[in-house]
Amino acid sequence: MKLIFIGTSHGVPEADRRCSSFILEVSGSWYLIDMGTQVVEDLRKRGIAVEDVRLAICSHPHGDHTDGLISFVDLVNWYFKTADPLILLPDSRLIPPLCAWISATVEGKPLRGDLRIGSYREGVAYEDENLRVTAIRTQHCANSFALLFEAEGKKLLYTGDLCRPSVDFPRIAFETKLDLLVCETAHFSPDDCIPVFDRTKAKRILHTHVNDGRWADALARQTQAPHAYEYGAAFDGMELTI
Repeated sequence: MKLIFIGTSHGVPEADRRCSSFILEVSGSWYLIDMGTQVVEDLRKRGIAVEDVRLAICSHPHGDHTDGLISFVDLVNWYFKTADPLILLPDSRLIPPLCAWISATVEGKPLRGDLRIGSYREGVAYEDENLRVTAIRTQHCANSFALLFEAEGKKLLYTGDLCRPSVDFPRIAFETKLDLLVCETAHFSPDDCIPVFDRTKAKRILHTHVNDGRWADALARQTQAPHAYEYGAAFDGMELTI
């Protein structure tokens, strides 16, 4: 299982950070996690066929996690016509306006009849022979979720956006051994995270959704401090084999 960090910024792009977006590879298949960027560009740059993408899933509806959806669905609809990804959104109300927008761009023609766009709820959101994805509700907004990815005997937990760690941190992190925990730090300081992280069973913890200005001092201090787990911050283009 390999995770590629496409965008690691907070709610807006920065000079060296794009909005939230990740690519996960399992056994030669590709899965998109959040889509705050034009992900097709990154797939093409890496020589990844859009036709090999099985799933695109968004953790919550906010634009910095979904603004790339229109581009992705548009290109799959009219250009990559043999691509067959399942597109899963956290709120079914997002589906009609998304489809209407794409239809309007092609003069009102209906979308491909075999285009698969759906929504998910808390619990197992997706499963194939390579990967299981479990959604865990958070309090960041009305329909926001953390996502647990299980594949090849490994476990990756992506928190999505949280209210704050002390309130709605996914309980599974305290109950299950995690090979990697990816936690946002746009809405609270890394200092607020460490007491919670210390209770988890994670081998490695990386921050994403990073605000280089707001929490820079706290992140630098905590990165230099000793921890019982490997700790740091992700950056755009970072690739990890889990």
